Amino acid sequence: MHGAFSIILVRQEHNFIMNHVVFLFTLTISLLSLNVKAQQNYSGNSILSCKNDDKMGPSPSFLYTCNGLNKSCKAFLIFKSKPPFNSIPTIANLTSSNPEELARINDVTLLKVFQTGKEVIVPVNCSCLTRDYYQAETKCILGPSPTYFRVANNTFQGLTTCDSLKGANPYGEFDLLPGMKLHVPLRCACPTWHQITSRTKYLLTYSVNWGDDITNIATRFNVAAGNVVNANGFYTQTQTIYPFTTILIPLPSEPVSSMTTVASDPPTMSPLPVYSSKNCNSKTKLYTAIASTGGSMVILCFVLYGVFLFRRRSSRFVKRGEEDERTKQLSSDDIRGEIAIMEHHSKVYEFEEIKKATENFSSKNKIKGCVFRGVFGNDKNILVVKKMRGDASKEVNLLKRINHFNLIKLHGYCENDGCPYLVYEYMENGSLREWLSKNRSTEHQCLARRILIALDIANGLQYLHNFTEPCYVHKNINSGNILLNKDLRAKIANFALAEESESKINYGCASSHVTTSMGYMAPEYLEAGIVTTKMDVYAFGVVLLELITGKDSVTLQDGREVMLHAIIVILIGEENEEEKVSLFFDPSLSGNNEKVCALQLVKLGLTCLIQEPAERPTMLEVVSSLLKIYTSYMEKRIPPTINYSPDLER
Repeated sequence: MHGAFSIILVRQEHNFIMNHVVFLFTLTISLLSLNVKAQQNYSGNSILSCKNDDKMGPSPSFLYTCNGLNKSCKAFLIFKSKPPFNSIPTIANLTSSNPEELARINDVTLLKVFQTGKEVIVPVNCSCLTRDYYQAETKCILGPSPTYFRVANNTFQGLTTCDSLKGANPYGEFDLLPGMKLHVPLRCACPTWHQITSRTKYLLTYSVNWGDDITNIATRFNVAAGNVVNANGFYTQTQTIYPFTTILIPLPSEPVSSMTTVASDPPTMSPLPVYSSKNCNSKTKLYTAIASTGGSMVILCFVLYGVFLFRRRSSRFVKRGEEDERTKQLSSDDIRGEIAIMEHHSKVYEFEEIKKATENFSSKNKIKGCVFRGVFGNDKNILVVKKMRGDASKEVNLLKRINHFNLIKLHGYCENDGCPYLVYEYMENGSLREWLSKNRSTEHQCLARRILIALDIANGLQYLHNFTEPCYVHKNINSGNILLNKDLRAKIANFALAEESESKINYGCASSHVTTSMGYMAPEYLEAGIVTTKMDVYAFGVVLLELITGKDSVTLQDGREVMLHAIIVILIGEENEEEKVSLFFDPSLSGNNEKVCALQLVKLGLTCLIQEPAERPTMLEVVSSLLKIYTSYMEKRIPPTINYSPDLER
């Protein structure tokens, strides 16, 4: 009786599992059929990780798959003019396009020089040069400080990818040198049978601009949004698309120059942490790893899971352990690849050279305190000389090892009679605090400009927290240590207090630095001297409130000093909160759209100011929130002309 009962149970389990597998298989076929008409699947921002692989089959993070009716065809790219690639000859040379065809399709002469940001239509020959991918071949000579990421996203504006560059060249990530020649596979594709029967003749590879969405792109190229959705495997017209990624535009005829615009440059995009570095941000690592996994792989895993239930339950746990071990190794490799720290060869200046540049530290060259403007070399390069107090070796060593556009660049240093002098890049618009205090101008009245300044600061901190080894905390973020160049690009300066994350200092030692950053210090540092990345998040929240209100972090109320955020936070959640909080907004932000957006920014700033460090967002989450707010704001207004270049070079 017992044996018969066991047999019944086994059969029931067998039937259950087999039904489960059949169901999953049917589900797989059903889901995959959703994209039968799709030319490709959109890569999403996983394309920016530089750490994808295609061992399981063609990946949208590389190039477009070879699934068209023809193995070769004429295709088109959109390239945004940017010196030195701003003329017909230079763009043709960069993309290996025919100059005469390039001039014809853009309705210009061979001598045409385009204004910066002008979209240029580039005709290319697209072929299946490999079994898996379409591509248009070109080559480029590497410039200073080359990386695959910079070539893909700065030089070629996302028209190629890190992963495809690494696959097409024999050099490792750390072996690239100026002057090397790289093979560059450009992203292109040929129409599928379904697209051809739907009167699509050409596919145009479009590099997404800041503020773009599927609907406005389709409108501009005079095609149905549904065709764009089908061509890229989107599920809806409202699906999010990201700058530096590409989508395919199906066209019934050749594109014409009237379809192009002059694009406002997007914010700097340092390598997005699709794989987060180190264990400083394990939660982010989990989220991004999930986000970068293809939908078809998830379905396949479900099917395999059902098979494992039936045949290999015991080995599942062993295999899981092996995969975990491989994941740990992968994470280690990712860290090395993403950080890619290359120590700068900072110049050691002679003291006489510094004296000559500053005219012997003339008062007319004095910026403030011990900071002087200097004119160096025959090329009359304007730099800043800062006379330091005490030992500056810690700051020099840190600045030599960090490499990000939004962190101040150290050009060199000098020591004379035991006194160090540091030479930095010149920031024409001074500090953020000074800029906010100036007379109101068009730039001051532009909320978009202020959001982009906040993005600059957040990107710099994100790099410092996640992409240095070890992770660093700035410890002294305030509006006086944020500097603005001539284009109002923000860079973080003054790293004298920076130290490693997750470290602690002795009780009482924090007080010596409190007076320099009153209003910006996190409560856990004031109370216990604890230093973590959340300390910088707190200070960033204060700076964000300053950007929106134009006020100092500490203000006077009823004759006494009060923290700015302490006044605002009590108004959040009250009736008519927008109206009450808007009383603190900078008067130049007067429009309804500006007020709604400014309130969102205020709430983000207050989230950064939560007393408990663990409850504050990471800088990665702050960057993501700022991007969403900016996109929402720009969708409701005509984008301003802002020179906001994605220049990833120092």
